[in-house]
Amino acid sequence: MRRGPPTIFVQERTYKRRRMADAARMLPILGVILFMIPLLWSDGETGPDSTRTAAVMIYLFVVWAALTGVAAVLSRRLGPEEDTPEDSATEEDAG
Repeated sequence: MRRGPPTIFVQERTYKRRRMADAARMLPILGVILFMIPLLWSDGETGPDSTRTAAVMIYLFVVWAALTGVAAVLSRRLGPEEDTPEDSATEEDAG
């Protein structure tokens, strides 16, 4: 009976770390998209200057603060890995 290619499983911690790194890579793209949204706003009047400047500035500040917060959380989770007792015990036995 022929089997397909072997399934490769990675540890859950490694998988989560890779997904966090993917999220960190996508954050600038999300930021550009969110910063461009005010260009689509209008009050129904003609012309690009019809939106209120204060509303746009508040929106941009909130988006900037949210992106900064998300980046801080991602950088904490992507920080240096701590050795688990299992990893350090295996290294001691090998050496």
